[in-house]
Amino acid sequence: MTRPDRSLEQLAVRRARAKAGWWIHATVFLIVNAGMAALSIASGRHWAVYPFFGWGVGLAIHWAAVWLLAPGGDFMERLVERERAKLQARDPW
Repeated sequence: MTRPDRSLEQLAVRRARAKAGWWIHATVFLIVNAGMAALSIASGRHWAVYPFFGWGVGLAIHWAAVWLLAPGGDFMERLVERERAKLQARDPW
């Protein structure tokens, strides 16, 4: 395996692990919040919405970090390409 192939492989493994981590986080989020919702309904109070929304914000941030901003991601690649084009346009050489 040549050097570029190795770095590509490392990036692929890193992105796959990040995506798997997000899926695990989302699964735990759903299971725990379903349990808390059941307890909340059984107690006659609706307290479970607070941890749901708080944790949901964290899950959304995790999603953005993995699916939008990860190295090699589509969004990040478009930003890098845009910056590369701007820098090349200014280059006097």
